[in-house]
Amino acid sequence: MLKLEARPQASSLWSYGSPLLALLMTVLIGVALFMALGKDPVSGLRVFFWEPIRSGYALGELTVKATPLLLIALGLAVCFRSNVWNIGAEGQYVLGAIAASGVAMLADKSTGGWIVIPIMLAGVLGGMFWASITAWLRDRFNANEILVSLMLVYVAVQVLSYMVSGPWKDPQGYNFPQTKTFDLVTRIPRLFQGSRVSIGVFLALLGVLGTWVFLFRTRAGFAQQVGGLAPAAARYAGFSSRRALWVALLVSGGMAGLAGALEVAGPIGQLTPYVPAGYGFAAIIVAFVGRLHPVGMVFSALLMSMFYIGGELAQSRLGLPKSLTGVFQGLLLFSLLACDTLVNYRLRWKK
Repeated sequence: MLKLEARPQASSLWSYGSPLLALLMTVLIGVALFMALGKDPVSGLRVFFWEPIRSGYALGELTVKATPLLLIALGLAVCFRSNVWNIGAEGQYVLGAIAASGVAMLADKSTGGWIVIPIMLAGVLGGMFWASITAWLRDRFNANEILVSLMLVYVAVQVLSYMVSGPWKDPQGYNFPQTKTFDLVTRIPRLFQGSRVSIGVFLALLGVLGTWVFLFRTRAGFAQQVGGLAPAAARYAGFSSRRALWVALLVSGGMAGLAGALEVAGPIGQLTPYVPAGYGFAAIIVAFVGRLHPVGMVFSALLMSMFYIGGELAQSRLGLPKSLTGVFQGLLLFSLLACDTLVNYRLRWKK
């Protein structure tokens, strides 16, 4: 029979091979799922893995979905490497969108294109403010950051609902809970005519470079990781655990808030109750599939955006529920958790 045997040291091969095996398992389980639902598995895999990359426009849409996922995942990677478990990036994303919308609605046709910078800055500050609540409660009262950050997501959604149904409701919006459409001058500049790809993709790539430099080439990043791996050693070395907590949450909140600002001032163009798209929760999977490494998260963000687009196409073309997106995300996460066993254990055949 097969038996798990502890390895003398962690396998570097399976550390990188585990996500690939998890993706293969997700595909195989997805095939069985399509067959169980009475759908052609080839058509199902086509809408998830081929349609999102079959044309230039499709690749652009893939990039649009991947940008917020990557930005949020980069901030979460700093948190998780610091042993700070920020599960409420969705709320920070929503607050960033609200703050950016407040600045965007102050603009009019006479405002210059420079207004885009304050909009993005407002998003960053909004996300940082929401994350600072979790940091303060953890720092002052030793509250569990998992529960606090998660509960604040629902508070943020209620704040959003109040704003779009009350003070910021568009009086000419046929009673729909939404703000007015933002002026064109407030929109994030696009890269190509006829495509929704904006300069946000460059900001995300700059975030990848900045996160890599911070984590692996600076003393502050080293202190963050030492505090996460060995708190006692960090204290002995003189690294402040309090500073690590605040830095991790503020960076994570700022990145999530920037993602929210890029969404409302980019593809959406207004603030609506549908801004919470689950990016904050999906980015947790992106971070772990990418092994908490900035470069790895680029590929995992693209993969997760394929699941988002594939779920929408499966709904319109195959008549399947849109919740299939969440099913594939969950399958990928649980497959990864199972395959990660091979990093520290190996299978042995025992008679």
